[in-house]
Amino acid sequence: MSGPQEAGDTRRLPVLENDTTGTRGAPPPVPGGGARENGRAGRFWSPRRIPAGVVALLLVAVAGAFLYDVAAVRAGRSALAWRRELADQLAARPLDDTWVLVGACVATVLGLWLLLLALTPGLRRLLPMRRTREDVRAGLHRDAAATVLRDRAMEVAGVQSVRVRLRRRRADVRAVSHFRELDEVRTDLDTALADAVAGLGLARPPALAVRVARPGRKG
Repeated sequence: MSGPQEAGDTRRLPVLENDTTGTRGAPPPVPGGGARENGRAGRFWSPRRIPAGVVALLLVAVAGAFLYDVAAVRAGRSALAWRRELADQLAARPLDDTWVLVGACVATVLGLWLLLLALTPGLRRLLPMRRTREDVRAGLHRDAAATVLRDRAMEVAGVQSVRVRLRRRRADVRAVSHFRELDEVRTDLDTALADAVAGLGLARPPALAVRVARPGRKG
């Protein structure tokens, strides 16, 4: 009794099927972020919920404390001790005081950090895919793409183990071959991995850096 695929059929299934009429075979779209035309897509922008929430809570707490103290003074009560102490310290300490410089440095670092978060997209582990439709965006997780490359490399004859480190612009592949000539294995790996990278459908396919070595001696 034969199944849908014969036992001797060793044809590889495609990693990604490009469909010009839809998005069949692609991961679900991820909303947000801008995109370029001609099939190119920009990186996805992180919502930065945690930094935004922390900054909002701090601002609300500080503003609430000051507003409460000002309202208390307007109502005829004396200012709180911490605000009087703060005003006295700011009036008495010179600008070159150690604590003033430390506070200025901390405020500067926090400000630069917030600017960096505001000006950079984030989501470095989500790789944008080529756009076949203007109203659909799709992304591929970096670990998933690395797994695809590793599985494709393991199909090459002579490969015993593979390690893949995928970055946004480069894929470092380290393979161990226990038989066949290393040059032949490397050539087959270059061909197989180039096809796999093209099949991922990424907007910016990473460059390949392949290394093949023999397994180390035990003991």
